[in-house]
Amino acid sequence: MPSRAQAGRAGWTTFGGDAQRSGWDKAETDLTKENVKNLKLEWSAKLDSQPKGLYGLTAPIIRVNVATPKGVKDLIVVAGASDKVFVVDGDTGKIYWQQTLTNDAKPARPESWLCPNALLATPVIGAFPGKGQAVFVLGSDGKVHAFQLVSGEELMPPTQFVPAFSKAWSMTLANNILYTTTSQGSCTGTKAGVAAMDLTDASRKVTRFDSSVSGGGIWGRAGAAVTPAGNLVVETGDGPWDPSKGNYADSVVVLSPKDLKPLDYFTPANREWMTKKDLDMGSIGPVVFPFHNLELAAASGKEGVIFLLDTKSPGGADHRTPLYRSPVYTNEEINFAGRGFWGAFSTFEDAFGTRWLYVPALGPPATGTTFPTAYGATPHGSVMAFTVHLVDGKPRLTPAWNSLDMSVPTPVVIANDVVYAVSDGDSAVQFGSNGSLLNTEQRKAASGHSILYALDTETGKVLYSSGDTMHSFSHFNAPAVAGGRVYVVTYDGTLYAFSLGSQRLPPTP
Repeated sequence: MPSRAQAGRAGWTTFGGDAQRSGWDKAETDLTKENVKNLKLEWSAKLDSQPKGLYGLTAPIIRVNVATPKGVKDLIVVAGASDKVFVVDGDTGKIYWQQTLTNDAKPARPESWLCPNALLATPVIGAFPGKGQAVFVLGSDGKVHAFQLVSGEELMPPTQFVPAFSKAWSMTLANNILYTTTSQGSCTGTKAGVAAMDLTDASRKVTRFDSSVSGGGIWGRAGAAVTPAGNLVVETGDGPWDPSKGNYADSVVVLSPKDLKPLDYFTPANREWMTKKDLDMGSIGPVVFPFHNLELAAASGKEGVIFLLDTKSPGGADHRTPLYRSPVYTNEEINFAGRGFWGAFSTFEDAFGTRWLYVPALGPPATGTTFPTAYGATPHGSVMAFTVHLVDGKPRLTPAWNSLDMSVPTPVVIANDVVYAVSDGDSAVQFGSNGSLLNTEQRKAASGHSILYALDTETGKVLYSSGDTMHSFSHFNAPAVAGGRVYVVTYDGTLYAFSLGSQRLPPTP
């Protein structure tokens, strides 16, 4: 029988739950299709975190059943845009420990929603070689901090990972190597790409892959996906394209683990048009999953098309031929702002061996797109569900269901045949009627509030809705599920825990 400390290795320790970014919690069994209708707010914690731009708290990460001096705890980690780290007790909602990161760097540009000068990267929990379980946090100054999970002790000096105020996204830890992705070089001059730090190297040397001489931002919410062999899979945004010169804009690139050398790539045949129309592939992160004798990556972008790729040869001999290219499922209007597929994919395999793929769509389905099950018009957005099949030996997608309308949908989490999705209340509109870019206050004024939904994995039927429980919106976020609780954060610095209720029994009458 494992000790409590061993059991504490379970949980939701990275964005998407694993390095492949599946969004699937295979260990969660407390919440079921039958009882999830009884979810309720167990607690909420208002954390002392000042938002910046449209960013408040990062998506939660979790270790469950951790042995601590105060008993066995579920520890929830969130970081605030204003360089704070909070570890919260899952049973009580009280802060277990917190840290404020020092930042002496000066931003080159004033704060805005496009250039927030903020901590954005979702932290990651994992083993620090020789030092036990750690929380790795990337501050807005571009320095990595490593804190001992239980004590909060800093395990290494803050170490420069990316340039200060880079728009860096979720960190990944795989085989003792820490990764993050960067985008929006126009904010800081930081080149878009991937950074890697080998934690077994005492010098903490940083290796980089720059996706383009300019542009090419990798801004999918989940950051890099990692194959079982340790290779990275990333999607890039608009910019120059010429692989012979190291420019991989609007492409899916496979990188080697330590030195981040391009091993292979896929570029859509209409890339030039996509770049012209600002239809970044980088708006969503890929997911890696096994399928029959293949290892697939699903990729997409603002165009509203989904690709299925062989991670060992993503574009075939000419680098332009995917295993599958879908029809346009959304964004037939070709709008680069707040339309198409954004965020991150999620996937799981059900008890019958069917592989499912879920993707957040901003805007309605394209004309002619038919889902066997749907729940009315979705003008703002929805979660689209597909099954993956073999047809003549090749993978294909079949539309399964389209959720109710969401404004706007986050990447989803799957656990025990339930899909957890958040309509985050964010306004995806970026431009005013006169064509000028909206400012932060204008975008905030157009926002609503977040709603947590539990959906049936097979039909998309709503099994639970949090209604008006949450009072603020979130931006570029996602829920997390572990230990019988669903965690959601909002812009105003609140962490919410939904569960079936406390497991401590009342006294006998």
